[in-house]
Order: sequence, then structure tokens, then C-alpha cells
Amino acid sequence: MRSGRVAVLVLGCLSALAGFALLSASAFLGWAYFMQRDGGHFTSPREHYQTSESALVSEKVDLFEGADLPKGFSTENLGRILLRATATDPGQEIFIGIGPRDEVDKYFTDVARTEVTEVQFAPFRPTYRQIPGTRTAEQPGTQSFWSVSSSGPGTQEVRWELQPGSWTAVVMKADATPGLSVDIQAGARLTFLGPLALSVLIGAVVLLIIGIPLIVAGAIGLGRHGPPQPHPVAEAADTEIMGEPTHPKVPWTVYPARLIGRGDEPLSRWLWLVKWLLAIPHFFVLFFLGIAFVVTTLVSGVAILFTTRYPRALFDFNVGVLRWWWRVQFYTYSALATDRYPPFTLARTDYPADFDVDYPARLSRGLVLVKWWLLAIPHYVILAILAGGWFGGWRAGATATAGADFRPPWIFGSLLGISVTFAAIALLFTGRYPRGLFDFVMGINRWAFRVAAYVTLMRDEYPPFRLDQGPFEPGELIPDACEGDPGPGTSSEGPPG
Repeated sequence: MRSGRVAVLVLGCLSALAGFALLSASAFLGWAYFMQRDGGHFTSPREHYQTSESALVSEKVDLFEGADLPKGFSTENLGRILLRATATDPGQEIFIGIGPRDEVDKYFTDVARTEVTEVQFAPFRPTYRQIPGTRTAEQPGTQSFWSVSSSGPGTQEVRWELQPGSWTAVVMKADATPGLSVDIQAGARLTFLGPLALSVLIGAVVLLIIGIPLIVAGAIGLGRHGPPQPHPVAEAADTEIMGEPTHPKVPWTVYPARLIGRGDEPLSRWLWLVKWLLAIPHFFVLFFLGIAFVVTTLVSGVAILFTTRYPRALFDFNVGVLRWWWRVQFYTYSALATDRYPPFTLARTDYPADFDVDYPARLSRGLVLVKWWLLAIPHYVILAILAGGWFGGWRAGATATAGADFRPPWIFGSLLGISVTFAAIALLFTGRYPRGLFDFVMGINRWAFRVAAYVTLMRDEYPPFRLDQGPFEPGELIPDACEGDPGPGTSSEGPPG
């Protein structure tokens, strides 16, 4: 791969990744802004608080206290706080107010009160701190320092616009006598969420406008200079698989995506224990290639809608990304079938694992909109069981009665995971990969990659519900060079067709 095109691709991926992150953030902020209900507020459940002292007070709340705010900065549109309090005794008059912390402290000098230090929900449990005192407070309604206040029987409510400073909320009886039992509900309206969501959205659009063209340009450059398409499978004799002559082939009848994996022998007994570490450089590269793959697939989908054609350079690039991913999977924990380190290239090589897709002449416009989610659902369900732990992140779980969530280790999250685990144990103790297990592992991987080619818009043919096992596709025979030492999963008679 040429360094200039790689640099363009990486810069595009970084820009697009930041753009997608900001786009997600703007969607969340926008949702939060429009979900502010109850008069435009987020509100907590109504909960019960009580004290034997004169008042319930909140801890100090600092808003931009001591902050060096920009010139012209105003907090008027930041939002507001809502507090509601209802006395347990319907005839009891209560007072609720918010005031500057210093003034509130002076008012409560030597007055016994209860400070709410923490509130835990689900289950609700407030934490109190008792502040002793001997003096009886004056009636709160006669004080002039409150920023907002309300007093009377029934439910009392205050709405306080956010302001810089240090503040305290107070709930007490209107006559300031000890003993208080109330239900309190708090809420907030964050008016800045709307403008913030719009600003973040604009930033996301700018980054995506920069990143997506860079990704497409880099992918086109790498795709144009990528691997040539192999000869059609239906062509006879003298063709090659990974540089090795083959027997004559029968016409292809299964699926126009080919997954090949020729297991090596002998295999190391212990190397599989550290392959996750050895493959980290590949995972790092595939992270960026994966971002580019998503973007180029979306761009190609738009192109198919208008032209019915998958841009050839993007097609070759995306096939190359899947090929690279399959090599790494074959080396690591989707097969563990070779100890040869995967090459860093999108092109076809003599590596014992290979993947290719026939380039389609035309693709359906309508299928672009439904095949990657609706039509593929049956395959997703089956692959969740067959290969979920590796390809879909699926894993089964059970919830205990105490609320704890117990899940089995991810390595046992699928039949593929279990099969590869048994293969690894067999390698550790016997130094050999069980032939039947290898064929089964290849069948699951082959199914998964056929579905991957379909849902990423490369083909319109619906993937078959078939577990075609063995190192080669049905209709392909074993290369002559492999007959003396076929490796795991192969035989001189060839794979099952």
C-alpha cells in the first residue's frame, strides 16, 4: 500500500470518527432537549423527607463560583431549577426558597437543622447531616435575601433561573417550628441543550464533509491499485488458487463469494496462547480500515441507488478489507489454523487463507434498502448461535433473582468459539488440529463471510442456508501440491460438495 494513500485514508478515518462521535452526541443532546417535560423540565420522582429539626437544607451548590467567565457571557439562558414541596399534613403551611449560601448560613446561625448530603435512588435513600443549635429561627417568609421563595398550604413550587454564585435550597415550616415531614420533587430545564446540540451537529457535519471524501479518495487509490479479480471459478484447469495449480473445476453453483482456508501442519502447541498479542498491529490497522469500510459501503449504496453499479475501486477495496480480516481471523481465534503471520496488504498473496467476491455487473436499487437488515434477519439469528461470540458480539446470559447479571465467558458465546476452544486444547496436548473440527470451523466462517458480502451490498444473490465445510468451496478440488500433506480438514478426495 502506498504511503500517501494510506495517510489520506487515516486522516479521513480520524475526521469521520470524530464526526460520527459528534453526530451521536448531537442526537443525544437534541433528544434530551425535546424530552424535557413537565413544563419543560426533567423531574425526579416525588420522594419523602422528614426531620425533627427546624429545616431541611441542601448542600452548597456552586455555579461558576470564582470562574473567569468570558466577557459578555450571560447565564440567563442556561436553564432553571424547579422545586416542589408538599406537606404530609394537608393543613400545614410550608416554606420553600433558594438563597445565597452566606445569607442562608447567617439566617441559620445557632439554629438546629438537617442538611441533605446525598440522595440515592432505586431504592430511594437520603443521607442526612444533623447540624445542632439552640436558637429558634425567625419566620423565613419575612427574610429579604431569598432569590425565589413560596409559602403556604398544599404544594409549593419555585422556579429559579440559574445564576453565578453559591446557593442553598431550604424547605421548612412557614412558622419555623421544629419537625418537618414533606414530599419533595426536583427538576431542571437546561435551555442551553438546544443551542449546544445545534453547535455540535454543525461541527459533526463539517468533520464528516472533510472525512468522507478523504476516505473515499484513499479507498479509491488503494482499490485501483489493489488485486485483480481472479479467473471465474467455472473456468477450467490451469487456473490457480493462491499461486498453486489446481485440478479442473466444476461450474460454481453455490455463491459468488469464495472463502478459502488451507490449514497448516504442524502447528505450534502454545503459540495460540499469545496470538491475541501478536495480532495487535493488525487490529490497529483494521480499526481504521473498518471505519473506511463502513463509509465506503454507505457511499457505494448511494451509488447503487442512482447507477445500479458498485464503484469498482471501492468494491476492490472493500473485498480487500474483508480478505485482510479473514487472514487475521484464520491466524487467530476464528480458526487458529496457521502459524504464518498475516501479511499487511489488501492484495491476494500466497497466504493459506483467502477471500474473494465476483464483481457484479449490476445490482438492484430496491434491495440496497432492505437486504442489509430486513432480508438478512434469518441469517443474523442463525449466526448469533453459530458465530456470535466472534462476529456479532452475541453471548447468552441469565439474570439472577438478586439482580446480578451472570454471563458465561465470551469465548463460549457461540459454536465457533466452543469449536476453536476445543481445537486449541487439542493442539496443546496432542500437537494436531482435529480434521473434522477444522472442517466445521471453516463451514461457520464461510457462512458468515457470505452473509457479510451480501449485507455489505456486494452481491444480490441471497446467501444459502448451507454449512459448506472444508478448506475449499464446493466444486473446488484440492491443489496437487497439497495432496502429499493435505493439512487439517483436507483429504485427497477433496472437500464435501
